[in-house]
Amino acid sequence: MIQWISQFGQIEQALIATMFTWSVTALGASLVFFFKVINKKILNGMLGFAAGVMIAASFWSLLAPSIEMAEELGQVAFITASSGFMLGGIFLYLVDKFMPHLHMGLETKEAEGIKTNLQRSILLVLAITLHNIPEGLAVGVAFGAVSAGIGSTASLAGAVALAIGIGLQNFPEGAAVSIPLRREGFSRKKAFLYGQASGLVEPIAGVIGAYTVVRMQHLLPYALAFAAGAMIYVVVEELIPEAQREEGGSKTDIATIGCMVGFSIMMILDVALG
Repeated sequence: MIQWISQFGQIEQALIATMFTWSVTALGASLVFFFKVINKKILNGMLGFAAGVMIAASFWSLLAPSIEMAEELGQVAFITASSGFMLGGIFLYLVDKFMPHLHMGLETKEAEGIKTNLQRSILLVLAITLHNIPEGLAVGVAFGAVSAGIGSTASLAGAVALAIGIGLQNFPEGAAVSIPLRREGFSRKKAFLYGQASGLVEPIAGVIGAYTVVRMQHLLPYALAFAAGAMIYVVVEELIPEAQREEGGSKTDIATIGCMVGFSIMMILDVALG
């Protein structure tokens, strides 16, 4: 696989990788054709798994390469990494405040962002779309970093490992969108289409990320840290609270275990392949 993808340029590689992560989102969304409801404990475990993958990817695939590259470029590494990281969080904070969206299980009146008359279904999909922006950006920046040839932690194998990890956590995310939509009365086909649509932003963000760092390599350490900050913001602001939200007195241990498993799998992928 690595040999095959190496024949393409970094921007094309980012597009291929993020098309893969989007296809896994669609695969997860296809579960709606087999299930109408999803157990809350299973959903919590899925969300915890996604959080674990994103936390591990933020360090192993993004922050560590950012620090090494900043040092090799003669930058003050801790300033570069911390400023890029915070900017990523600020970016997602602003998107969260302005993009209208609605989290699963909440009433339409509790929608966040600017006030709008968008349908409830669109608001629900936009909530998951927020998760996918930093994921696509992270994959794109990781592939773009390979072209710079700076630092031993930025490799094609490492970028592929990141894409695989993001893809793995996209599977439960796709199901976490489509199945609740089915429960709300949508047809299976419509719930699937909405579920997979939440991942369409990943190829767009991936290409933008790869193009930016390929054309402006001096921004690469900042871009890697930026993607990490955006992902951590999503994890802390949305994934973990949603996974830990109790329903009917259910315990939250499954979400914690899912997070540990997700972190371990992403760490293994990055260390073994990267």
